[in-house]
Amino acid sequence: MDEEESEFLARYDPRAFPAVAVTVDVVALTIRADALHVLLVERGSQPHAGRWALPGGFIRPGEDLPEAARRELAEETGLAPRVHIEQLAGYGAPERDPRMRVVSISYLAFAPDLPDPQAGSDAADAAWHRADRLPELAFDHGRILADGLERARDKLQYTPLATAFVGETFTISELRGVYETVWGVPLHAGNFHRKVLSVPGFVESTGETTESGGRRGGPRSRLYRAGAAGLLHPALLRPAKDEETR
Repeated sequence: MDEEESEFLARYDPRAFPAVAVTVDVVALTIRADALHVLLVERGSQPHAGRWALPGGFIRPGEDLPEAARRELAEETGLAPRVHIEQLAGYGAPERDPRMRVVSISYLAFAPDLPDPQAGSDAADAAWHRADRLPELAFDHGRILADGLERARDKLQYTPLATAFVGETFTISELRGVYETVWGVPLHAGNFHRKVLSVPGFVESTGETTESGGRRGGPRSRLYRAGAAGLLHPALLRPAKDEETR
């Protein structure tokens, strides 16, 4: 820092500007019982006490945004921060929070078959809710959640995001189940299998198979793991609600 900059900072008064607070909100998604679920907390304090909301809160001094998102997720739900997390968007409408001007940076979090959460911090309760059976949410969290769901559905087309919803190893059938659940449409098993294996770096074979062929004693299925691709080319295009992939 040079002398001119040092003198400027010594004279600078941040109180000359309106106060703005920064929060993080997390859209945490998982698949439970073959349905897409989102993690919500019941607010234990005002404003909007008793209403459901996304996990989140104010950032702390010296805390980076992703760090704050992981901390809030752990504090309000008891879930270990072992999930894939990425930034979604920023929300800063002047009246979005009745307390003061609050800008929220939202995050998407994904993990397979997460356990039941335990409420902590200032949350009265925490629970998984089916994404198609949601209560009215506090603040503008309904909009944030809708944006998060649409982002997840879009990203399945051109990134290997679906592998974040399954375990370290998985079958192509299990991967197809992720796409069907998140997109909400049935997919042709054979075509999906062919398309997945035609995308370089999407998945790679482990050389192993499942222990059995299921309840009917069918052939064993090959096991795969996530590949090194960051983008899918060609993309797996999302079909319309009333059609299957061909």
